[in-house]
Amino acid sequence: MSIDRGVVEENARERARLKALVARVSDADLARPMAAGWTVASVLGHVAFWDQRILVLLEAWERTGTPPPGSREEDTDWINDAGKPFLQALPPRRMAELAVAVAEAVDGKLEALPDRFVTGNAAAGHPLNFTRAEHRRDHLDQIEAALR
Repeated sequence: MSIDRGVVEENARERARLKALVARVSDADLARPMAAGWTVASVLGHVAFWDQRILVLLEAWERTGTPPPGSREEDTDWINDAGKPFLQALPPRRMAELAVAVAEAVDGKLEALPDRFVTGNAAAGHPLNFTRAEHRRDHLDQIEAALR
């Protein structure tokens, strides 16, 4: 395996935490409101969206041989705000299940990532954050606080 084992283990740990949360929460929990008009389910959908972004960009990189451009920090808020109504329109349980499925898919892709992508990502200034655990951890902490 070429990607740092610590990243793979950290991603797996937070993926397991995500999976356990989804397995134990009720549909009412998934519909619980959170800050800024989000719900537990839509926050899980948000996590899935950003994990899916990494998966799609890696697949495009494999096809084209060109690393993706870095994301612009100033675009993050409007992307999240634009996606929120769509994430809230989907059935909450399906959104939670999708978060787990996408996490499994992207983590599997990252675990098997060839060296050229790891070194290429570093050379390009790390346009892709392979440590998916960071984003998951932040939002799982928020969700668990909201459910207490």
